[in-house]
Amino acid sequence: MTQTSIPIPLVAHQHKQASEVMGEAFHNDPLWQYLVPDEARRARVLSLSMSILVRYGLLYGKIYTTATLDGVACWLPPGETTPSFSRLVRIGVRSAPIQLGWTGLSHYMAVENHCGNIHKSIAPGRHWYLWGIGVKPSRQGLGIGGMLMQPLLARADAYRLPCYLETMNEKNVPFYEKYSFRVVSDGIVPRHKLRVWAMLREPG
Repeated sequence: MTQTSIPIPLVAHQHKQASEVMGEAFHNDPLWQYLVPDEARRARVLSLSMSILVRYGLLYGKIYTTATLDGVACWLPPGETTPSFSRLVRIGVRSAPIQLGWTGLSHYMAVENHCGNIHKSIAPGRHWYLWGIGVKPSRQGLGIGGMLMQPLLARADAYRLPCYLETMNEKNVPFYEKYSFRVVSDGIVPRHKLRVWAMLREPG
């Protein structure tokens, strides 16, 4: 592992660059293609949405990156794995619904409610939640994503806590399985065409 690929905590002044990395990483994600079919508009919406995720993670979670900011992994801690409305308002979530539009917002809420119910059912106790992880497209396939997860996977193991995540991208499932996550729920969001894989990792 080179010095530039060692996972390090993201710091506040890097939030804009980190948001851009996450936006690039999720541009072709099935969820965002569904929510915002137009590519140019999707880029704008992702810029705002990922900025919210990064700022929330900096304040209330743990975010890891590399020295060259090739990727970002955002975790929410045990007991705080559901982002609270008051905290989201504090960091400026109010403009997001306008950017998504009515159709995109209604689709997003349906997906969010579906995933939230699965999350509560599968991981009701204390656990770490991998809320978002992305690597620059030009740097994917180099092991950066797995490396960025290591600090929290090790911490979860040390405290005997499970880790949880969801993905709407089937290609991600084998990647997470390499790090001992297993699929515990696999289904379609009701009245929508999105497939969701919920995955759980027991402490090693």
